[in-house]
Amino acid sequence: MHEPADLLASGRDADIFDYAPGLVLRRSRHARSLAGEARIMSFLHDQGYPVPAVEELSEDGHDLVMQRVDGPSMAEWLSRKPWTLRRGASLLADLHDQLHAIAAPDFLAAADVGAGTQVVHMDLHPLNVIMSARGPVVIDWARPGGGDPMTDVAVAYLLMATAAVPAGRIQAAVIAAGRSMLADGFIRRYDPAELAQCLSVAAEWKALDANMSAVEIAAMRSLAAKAAGRG
Repeated sequence: MHEPADLLASGRDADIFDYAPGLVLRRSRHARSLAGEARIMSFLHDQGYPVPAVEELSEDGHDLVMQRVDGPSMAEWLSRKPWTLRRGASLLADLHDQLHAIAAPDFLAAADVGAGTQVVHMDLHPLNVIMSARGPVVIDWARPGGGDPMTDVAVAYLLMATAAVPAGRIQAAVIAAGRSMLADGFIRRYDPAELAQCLSVAAEWKALDANMSAVEIAAMRSLAAKAAGRG
């Protein structure tokens, strides 16, 4: 394994570098092992689920070389083509359903919240889907586990419906309206009562995330409470 080239992107705890033709290197900034991500991605790739193929993992686990996936995120794609919101909502639900049809392998630890036996992503929203030329590809496998599919759906719904929009007032209003349509379209195929049971648990789990603001946490709790009331 050699040193990577240009920095392509930065996430919350890792950087993505150009590495070789068709390959990128994901490097942990906090010395966190990426071995778990590499293992579940390899497993899912073998199952036919759309994830980047894993090429190599460094001995210390801090560097992961994988297939390069070019294209906008689903969030970017939908912002450019707002008339496809309904299609995007259905596509995201398809990705959840396809993942949740896969039984969790023995090596995969239990999810942080939501008891179950299926593979869950716990962060599968439009920012973590790349719209590549070969179809959508799911990235950022930092929090997978064996868990409850509806809890995974609840987390994605809360994030889509309540995450802060960094934009001016008018632009934010337009984005928020589209986001609401996307979130509502996403959960349309799921049972409202079953979803409502998971929203409070999902909201309290996300409230422990240091990356969530107080405003976002309050909005998630409010949405979960309203859903429980309707149920």
